[in-house]
Amino acid sequence: MATTSTWIAAARLRTLPAAVVPVAVGTACAHATTGIAWGPALAALGGSLAIQIGTNFANDVFDAERGADGPDRIGPLRAVSAGLISAAAMKRAMIAAFAVAALFGVYLTATVGWPIVAIGIASILAGIAYTGGPYPLGYHGLGDVFVMGFFGFVAVCGTTFAQVGFVPCLAWFSAIPVGALATAILVVNNLRDRSTDERAGKRTLAVRFGRRGALVEYAALVGVSYVVPIGLAICTKSAWCLLPGLTVPLAWQRMRALAGAATGPAFNACLAATAQLMLAHGVLFAVGLAVG
Repeated sequence: MATTSTWIAAARLRTLPAAVVPVAVGTACAHATTGIAWGPALAALGGSLAIQIGTNFANDVFDAERGADGPDRIGPLRAVSAGLISAAAMKRAMIAAFAVAALFGVYLTATVGWPIVAIGIASILAGIAYTGGPYPLGYHGLGDVFVMGFFGFVAVCGTTFAQVGFVPCLAWFSAIPVGALATAILVVNNLRDRSTDERAGKRTLAVRFGRRGALVEYAALVGVSYVVPIGLAICTKSAWCLLPGLTVPLAWQRMRALAGAATGPAFNACLAATAQLMLAHGVLFAVGLAVG
């Protein structure tokens, strides 16, 4: 029997800012448009967290089955490949997490309407298809598009829609920096695992374009996350949208650290630091949108 700490590690709590920030920013967009609907906002948060954890469980088991998490892995220990949790148990946990997300979806559907069904089903299927199924997205270099689309546009715009009944332009633009930073987290992960992924046939963008390409992508994504708030500040005439700029020194530190990373611990520290950057940037961005 796996211990509680093993299951917590498998849930990969450090990745949860990627689930929290889109909901916070989407809720701020709702506040700026017509007002916050707290029931749908909290349900969106619960569903987002459940989908993120379910996706983490799916990645753990499917990567193990495809041989991507071998004994030479330099990232954090994966439970299935290490023999700490059986593949069958992990799949049951994955299903349970997605079932919890579906329960939040039932509430949102009753509150908002049928479009939530499409959003929920697409999000769950994408979580599985990232590393599972006949055409795993992450193995064909589509992981970055998946993260940008679902952690950015789907999550932010879906959260706003659940509260106001439509998707304002503000939500579409606000989704860009959120999705960009979530994708930056993935870039660090893929750069760290580039060698083992290549041997396992996992053709991420870091494998296809190498270390330099991954560093350029990371810098571009981080840069976009600051350009969009500047554009919103100009369009809305609200200096509050510039609040994320307070995290520029943190972003610069992250880029320098990733450029110099060469060992597993160094990459793992960069991964955690990028998630922290996303959280800090996202909180300030949400505050700026709500106040402005």
